[in-house]
Amino acid sequence: MLKDKIAVITGASRGIGRTISLELARNGATVVVSARNAELLGQLVDEIAAGGGKALAVVGDVANTSDADRLIEAAFTAFGRVDILVNNAGITRDGILLRMRDEDWDAVLDTNLKGAFVLTRAAAKIMAKQRSGRIINISSVVGEMGNAGQANYCASKAGLIGLTKSNARELSKRNVTVNAITPGFISTEMTDELPEKVRNELLAQIPLGRFGSAADIAHAVLFLAADQSGYITGQVLGINGGMYM
Repeated sequence: MLKDKIAVITGASRGIGRTISLELARNGATVVVSARNAELLGQLVDEIAAGGGKALAVVGDVANTSDADRLIEAAFTAFGRVDILVNNAGITRDGILLRMRDEDWDAVLDTNLKGAFVLTRAAAKIMAKQRSGRIINISSVVGEMGNAGQANYCASKAGLIGLTKSNARELSKRNVTVNAITPGFISTEMTDELPEKVRNELLAQIPLGRFGSAADIAHAVLFLAADQSGYITGQVLGINGGMYM
């Protein structure tokens, strides 16, 4: 499905980003994976290679503009094109509004929103010349509905939705699509360790009655990255079990 495509995935060392990287590689893409943890990235590259895929690891922090630019440059230098960009990297620094520090606000916005902006700007220059490309931003359901104690995170994820729509309008003339995915509660090591009472309270908010999986998100990314989705741009795809409609 993605044969000969070059895909860049941020926040790829674990969780959703790791699963996306494996899914795109299984479907023929050469993946350029990035995160701050060199050891975990190395393990991911080895796993992809063992499955017959091709991957390149670029260690860096997307909150650092030079690191973000260097990631796109490394992908282009190695493979001569960039076809898919998945802006997945994200952090949290939770706290109630009245106690939130400036540095916690800045850290979350710099990683979750500014990082996606810088990467998109760099990748779009290449994609515009190619006259083709797919940009997929991993936002969050809380960017649509809000969440107490996460003003910085919600603002960053809501900002990603606005960035998606604006960039979709600008880049459409160059045959570059830009879409966002908003995951709901996804099963992770953290949710697995929650007390049963808390898990039940969360599940009560989800009409489908279960948490999502990283694979649910990866399958959606694969769809939006493929040629078959070429008439979809500026859209927000909610994957939340009906939690937000």
